[in-house]
Amino acid sequence: MKIKSLLSSAVIVLSMSAGAANANDVKVKITPSLASVDVMHNGKKVTIMRNQNNKNKVKDAFATTSRNCPPFCINPMKLAPGVDTLGELEILDYLKKVSAGDTSILVIDSRTPDWVKRGTIPGSVNIPWTKLSIKKGADPLSIAEIVTERFNGRELDDDSFDYKNAKTLVMFCNGMWCGQSPNNIRTLLKMGYPANKIKWYRGGMQNWENLGFTTVK
Repeated sequence: MKIKSLLSSAVIVLSMSAGAANANDVKVKITPSLASVDVMHNGKKVTIMRNQNNKNKVKDAFATTSRNCPPFCINPMKLAPGVDTLGELEILDYLKKVSAGDTSILVIDSRTPDWVKRGTIPGSVNIPWTKLSIKKGADPLSIAEIVTERFNGRELDDDSFDYKNAKTLVMFCNGMWCGQSPNNIRTLLKMGYPANKIKWYRGGMQNWENLGFTTVK
């Protein structure tokens, strides 16, 4: 019995050591000290990390370099006064906060569902820019519903909104040439949404894919 116990203990120790070694074997890290980030997506844990295949290439959908402008014109680094422009590490920080239970933040994929089906950032939710656009057929009632129920704004009697307890919105779309999240942001700013509660991931899915980050459908 003692021999069996010793053997079992040895197996457990070896297994633990192997697991640690595997974690240390990650060659394509996010930063020198960060290999991966666990986030929640639709109630399930998803590990975000970079593709470990050094020969991996970006998907064809994000490989095109030349689209007609307009409409696919390059956006400035600063979209609007007070709106912070984010990179990948900042996005990961917000995703970690959301997954840890911070309900004051919403990471939003502003693209239309046909794009989202190809893959999105784990931990984000899809609110298409068309849902906030009168020009694209969204009615004021449904827009108000999104602002109050999803963004935690409070509708006032004069059809304006109180944003005191509104969420911080972190928005992205397909990249620096994509107008979907910028349209969402400009619409919300016109509605009085505080600029300091809006963040923009300018690189969007194109940069996310270029860096080999995990996506989910």
